[in-house]
Amino acid sequence: MRKHLPIALLLAFTAAIFLATSIRPSLLDDADATHAEAAKEMIERDDWVTLHVNGVRYLEKAPMLYWAVAASFRVFGFNAFAVRFPIVLAIALLAFVAYRFGRWAYSERAGLYAAAILASCVGMFLFTRVMIPEALLTLWFTLAHYCFLRGFFGEGKEKRWYYGLYAAIALCVLTKGLIGIVFVAGPIGLFLLLTRTLLSEISHLRLGAGALLFLAIAAPWHLLAGFRNDRFFWFYFVNEHFKRFVGTREPKDYNRVPFVFYWLMHLLWLFPWSVAVPLLGSQKPAINRKAERERLINLYVWLWAALILVFFNISTSQEYYTFPVYAPLALLLGAAFTKAEESAQAQRYLLWAQGALAFVALIAASVLGALVWKARNIQPTGDLSDLLNQAPSDAEQYTLSLGHFFDLTTSAFAELRVPAIGAAISLGIGFLLAFLFRWRKRHARAAAAMFVTMGAMFVCANLAQQKFDPVLSSRALADGIQKRWEPNAKIVFNGEYETGSSIAFYTNKQVLLLNGKVTGMAFGSTYPDAPKIFLEAEDVRRLWQGSERIFFFTEDSKKERALKAIEGLAVYSLANRGGKSVLMNRP
Repeated sequence: MRKHLPIALLLAFTAAIFLATSIRPSLLDDADATHAEAAKEMIERDDWVTLHVNGVRYLEKAPMLYWAVAASFRVFGFNAFAVRFPIVLAIALLAFVAYRFGRWAYSERAGLYAAAILASCVGMFLFTRVMIPEALLTLWFTLAHYCFLRGFFGEGKEKRWYYGLYAAIALCVLTKGLIGIVFVAGPIGLFLLLTRTLLSEISHLRLGAGALLFLAIAAPWHLLAGFRNDRFFWFYFVNEHFKRFVGTREPKDYNRVPFVFYWLMHLLWLFPWSVAVPLLGSQKPAINRKAERERLINLYVWLWAALILVFFNISTSQEYYTFPVYAPLALLLGAAFTKAEESAQAQRYLLWAQGALAFVALIAASVLGALVWKARNIQPTGDLSDLLNQAPSDAEQYTLSLGHFFDLTTSAFAELRVPAIGAAISLGIGFLLAFLFRWRKRHARAAAAMFVTMGAMFVCANLAQQKFDPVLSSRALADGIQKRWEPNAKIVFNGEYETGSSIAFYTNKQVLLLNGKVTGMAFGSTYPDAPKIFLEAEDVRRLWQGSERIFFFTEDSKKERALKAIEGLAVYSLANRGGKSVLMNRP
C-alpha cells in the first residue's frame, strides 16, 4: 500500500483541485455554452446521433464529449459542474495513464513526474475551462501509444495489447475525427520504418481483427449520422477536416496563431515544468532495433510529439490544438527530471533553474502585492467590467486564451484582491520552498512543492475567473430575463448565437437571431427542418411593435447599429453587464 501512496495522493489532490474549480464560474459565452447546449438538446430530443444547437443541426463535431456531458446532465442536472465533470474525470485518468506509461517506459519516479506535469501545467488548467474535447482526446491518444509500445516490446500473449491500440484509435476518432488516426498511425509508421521492423512486426499487429474492432466502435455513429443527415459526409470530412487543414474551411471563424508565438508559448503551457526543457537532450533516441529499450521508446515518444507540433504548424492552428502534445512532452520531461536528479552536473542546473523560478515568483508576488495595495482605496462594485480597459487596438486579441489579461487596469485589482493576494502568497512561498528542497537535494519534496503550488495557483485563478464572469458569461443577463419572463415572450440576439450562448443555456429558451445565419448556424440553417429563428431588421421591427415582450440581447459595441432596426420605437433597458445589454420593448 505504501508503494502506491505517492500516485494515490497525486490523483486525489488533482481530483480535489479540478472538482473544486468546476463548480464556478458560470458557463462562458461562445464555445463553452454552445457545446453544453448541444449536449442538453441531445437529452431533450432523445437524439444521440445528430447534434443540435438552438434547434439547428450542428454537424461539425464528433460526439464523444457530448455523450459524456449528456450522461453527466442526467446525474447532476443542467449546470456548469455537470459540463465540467467529464473533463475532470478525463484529467485524472490521463494523469494515471501517464504515470503507468512513464513507470513502464522509464521508472517509478519518471511516471510520477509525468503525471504531475500533466496535472499541474498551466495549459492543462487553462484549456479545460471550456467545454472542448482536448483532455479526453489526449487520454485516448496516450492510451493508444501506450498499448502500441506494450505490444511492440511484448512477447506472446503481450501482443494482445494491440487490440487496445485499435479500440483507443476508435475512441480518438469519435472524440475529434480523423486526426485520431493520423496522430497514432503516423508515429507508428515512422517508428517501424526507422527501426526497420515493419516487415517483422506487421504479422503481429493483428490488422484484420484490429480493423474490425476499430470499425465496430467508430463506424456506427458515422453511418447513422450520414444516413440521417444529407450532405453530412461532405461537410464533416471535407469541410471540417481537409478544408480546415488547408485553411479554406467555410465559414472562416478561426485565426492562425503567429509562428513564433506558436512555438514559444509551449514553454508557458508547460510551466513550471518547462524549466527542464534544456535537459531533454538527455532523452536520446535510437533507430537501431538492437539498441536499449529506453532509447527506442525515446524515439517513439519524440516522433509522437513532433508529428503533432509539425502538423499544426503547417495547418490552421489555435492555441489549444496542440494540447495532445503535452502527454509525450510530459513523459520526456519526467524522464529528464529523473536523470538530472541522479547526475551531479545536471543537479546544478536544476538548482539554478529552481532558483530562477523562485526569483521570478518572488518578483511576481511583489508586483501583485503592489497592485493590490495601489487599489486599496477603490471600492469594489461587484462588476469587474467597470474597471477593465475593453477597447483593444486589435479585436483579434480576444481569440487568444489570455486576451482579457490585457484589459486589466490597476483599479481592477480592487475586485481581484482575494485571488491576487492568494496567488502572491502561493508563488512567494511555494517556489521558494521548492528551491530550498532542491538545495538540500530533497528532489521529491521539491517536485511536490511545485505541484502543490500550482494547485493553489489554479484555485486563485478560478477565483479570479469568477470575477470575470460578467465579461466572459451572460449568466447575470439570463437571470434578469427569467425574472421578467412572460408567456409567449421572445429573446432576440443581435448577431451570431455564440455571442450570448450562455443566455440560451440558462434560460432554456430557443432564441431568435438577427443576421445570425453565420458560423456554427450557417450549414444547419440550410436544412428544411431548420426552425424559423433567423431574422432580418424588418422582422425585429415587426416583433417590437407586437403584443409580446421582446428581450433584445446585444454587445454594446454593436448596439448603435442594432438600434437602427427599431429606430423611432420605445426602448427600455433591462440590464447592462460586462459590455453587453438586454433591451425590451416594454417597461
